[in-house]
This record gives sequence, structure tokens and C-alpha cells, in this order.
Amino acid sequence: MKITFVSNYINHHQIPFSEALYQKLGGGYCFIQTMPMEKERVAMGWEVDTEKIPYVRRLYDDESACRRIIAESDVVLLGWTQREDLETERLMSGKATIRVSERLYREGQWKAVSPRGLCAKYKEHIRYRKQNVCLLCAGAYTASDFHLIGAYPGKMFRWGYFPETRKYTREEFAALKKDGPLQIVWAGRFMPLKHPEYTVGLAKCLSQNGYDFRFHMLGSGELEEDIKKQAADAGLSEQFVFYGYQTPGQVRDVMEKCHIHLFTSNYLEGWGAVVNEGMNSGCVEVVSAQTGAAPYLIRHGVNGLVYPDDRYQEMEKLVLDLFANWEARRQMGYAAYETIIREWNAEHAAEELLRFAASLIKGKIVPAKSGPLSPAPAISPKKMYRAMLRGELP
Repeated sequence: MKITFVSNYINHHQIPFSEALYQKLGGGYCFIQTMPMEKERVAMGWEVDTEKIPYVRRLYDDESACRRIIAESDVVLLGWTQREDLETERLMSGKATIRVSERLYREGQWKAVSPRGLCAKYKEHIRYRKQNVCLLCAGAYTASDFHLIGAYPGKMFRWGYFPETRKYTREEFAALKKDGPLQIVWAGRFMPLKHPEYTVGLAKCLSQNGYDFRFHMLGSGELEEDIKKQAADAGLSEQFVFYGYQTPGQVRDVMEKCHIHLFTSNYLEGWGAVVNEGMNSGCVEVVSAQTGAAPYLIRHGVNGLVYPDDRYQEMEKLVLDLFANWEARRQMGYAAYETIIREWNAEHAAEELLRFAASLIKGKIVPAKSGPLSPAPAISPKKMYRAMLRGELP
């Protein structure tokens, strides 16, 4: 079997999955990178030396060879490529093809009523609804968006990103989470959609309640200096450690030593791979339910906690309860770790993809029972949080 993944560029969120496929298929797997990585991502420590990765081909170095690989592949995964011509050529070929997409309407599903937008979506997606094309939903709100426009009926499946998976024995895991001040990690770009300012508000509340804690702030961006000033003005500088941008490995090293991972992004966050990383690091997750990864990965009160609609006060209540009942709640961190180890990891995703692809080549669709490649429910963004609280996600 020959499988090719075509996307803008490879990064540390995609390499483990690609490595797993390469281990199973050898030369039968190829990742085609359609453009160089942006300077902003390089500055964040995301840069990858693609010349040292045997399965990566760069479209901009040899387009004719890459087009030939795409045409000859049994299955092609199409991510965000910015090359509509490549996508159309493959989709019109009739061969098994799998789209990989985050949300269409992050800013609101009201945009789905635009006649001009629907015309574009017909050309890009809807016209392939009866062909041998499926959609992998990289985020729990993706299926609802595509359902609105009538694309890929009965052919939408759970998917996401699969960063490096680290494994620990019970003893190693326990040794990482030391007693003493509870360590809270926040990781991401310092920008409005990610709400880094929530950490200062939370720090004030925890301090007023007499709790001992440390915030580990990983990343940088436009709001970094303002957040530092807010912490200083509140007399909380000693409770914060600012690391700036770190490599993916360094981020994980910090996460491993932390008890709680706070992820405060709003509805503009398509997936949020640091949620995977925090869970794999055994952190108790406190995550906005608007984040694409949350409904797929987190069972509220079992392996993490979610709060609704960008509401700071709801998040604050969850963290205060964690601090007040830490010994009773800390087991959620290990449950989060097991979620990644057992199901939401690159190795398992690659195995399911190969099984699924083998059937798709024959014109059959055989979804997984749970996790990656299981059917993606088209639940409205307005109803998702309630469904999570009630355990209604199939």
C-alpha cells in the first residue's frame, strides 16, 4: 500500500504519526511539504530539518516528481496545502482520498449562509460527497461545520494531532509530581485568543485564598510584557516563571514536573496540541470546552475538567476546587496520561489509518469503535459543553 500525506509543512505535531506510518510502510509512505515553514513558527522552535527525514519530499523542489507520487498513491491524505490544483486533480481521479481539516467557521456558523461562501465550499468539498472521499475532523467542532453544508455525509471521523508520546512506569510518574507548591503550566503564544491574562487573575485569587503555587509560562508573543507587568503590579512576580519560546522537548520537560495544565484558548483554537502534551505529561487538565481537542480527549471529572464559553469565573471555580480537594482530584492526571497512552497517540492512529485505508481502497468504510477514525458526531457548538457534562458524546 502506498500512502501520501500532502500538507503545508511537517512539524513536531505530525512527525510521530508520520514516523509510525513510515515504520510500517517504509518507502510506501511519503509526506509532501508544499511550502517552507513561516518565520514565526521557526522562532517558536518548530523548525525541522526535512533533508534528514527520508519520507519527506518538498513540492517546491521537484513538483513533477511530487505530482507523480500523488497520482500513484493508493490513498492520499490532503491537509491544508494552499494548492487547490493539486487537491482537485487527486479528488477528480476517483481514487481513495482522505481530507484532513479543522473548522470551517471558527468565527461563527452564521457564515455558512453566505451564497458566495457556499459556492466556494461546493467547489472545494460538497461536489465530492458521493465519491470515495472521507473527512478526518481535526477538532470536535469540525463535523458540525461540514454537516451544515451537506459535505461528506456519513463519512466524517474523529482525528487530531499526535505529538510525541512519553511513557512512564508508575514509580517514574509518581516521582515527577513532587509534593509542595502545586505547579501550574500554561503554554502557547501570548495573544488575545489564548487568554494568557487569565493566569494573572487566577494567581490573584489563589494568593488571596492562601494557596502555595507556581505558574510556569511557556511561550512568547505580543502580550508577554503586559502579562509580566500585570504579575509584577499584583506583587506576584515570585509566583511566575517566564521561559519564552522553548523547543517541544523543553516544553514537555517542564510539563512533566507540573500538576495542573491550564489551557485557556477560545473558539478560534482549532485543536490545541498542548492539551495532548499536558495529558501525556500527567497533568490535571483545565481546558476551555471551545478548544477543538477538548470534547475528543477529555471526559469531564474523569481525566480532566472543562469550562464553558470562555468564562473566566467558571475556570476559576474549577481550579479552586482542585486546590481545595487536591488529594481527591489528582488521580485525573494519571487518567489523562492513560487516555493518551491507550488511544490518542501516533502509533494507534497509524494502525487505525492503515486499517481504514485498506477498506477505503475497496470502496468500503469501516470506522473505529472509539478514538481516532471513529465516527465524528455533528454536535452544535452551542450544545457541545452540555453534551460533555452529561457524557452524551458517543
